[in-house]
Amino acid sequence: MASEKLKELMNKAIAREIQVAIQYMWQHVRATGVESLEVTDRLRKIAIAEMKHAEGIAERLDYLGGIPTTQPAPITVGEKLSEMIDLDIKAEEEAIALYKEIVKLATKEEDSTTRTLFEGILADEEGHHNDFLTMKGK
Repeated sequence: MASEKLKELMNKAIAREIQVAIQYMWQHVRATGVESLEVTDRLRKIAIAEMKHAEGIAERLDYLGGIPTTQPAPITVGEKLSEMIDLDIKAEEEAIALYKEIVKLATKEEDSTTRTLFEGILADEEGHHNDFLTMKGK
């Protein structure tokens, strides 16, 4: 089965996914200003995708004998839309780095199911990162 290190990283991933699901949903609710009209629906959709990621990771961790966390990583919503998107870009960059680490470790441990799960989530996170960069005009 999976190493304790892999289980620990998967729990870190769950905490991060719960964090951003809440963070993006609150941003969807709290964003104001003309420019927010184009962003809020996308924030809501990304928040829902992140919760689905948390669910998938939790199911896999449970299968591997781990106990999925229910605690989110620290949530930072931000005040203005620009600050919110900056926080979201950072969150996605952190997720991308973490998920690459998990893919590498799952490959080393010959856990192709966990590797495949995180490769799919990683692709989604890179898409979210691109969405946020586009929102910032980068």
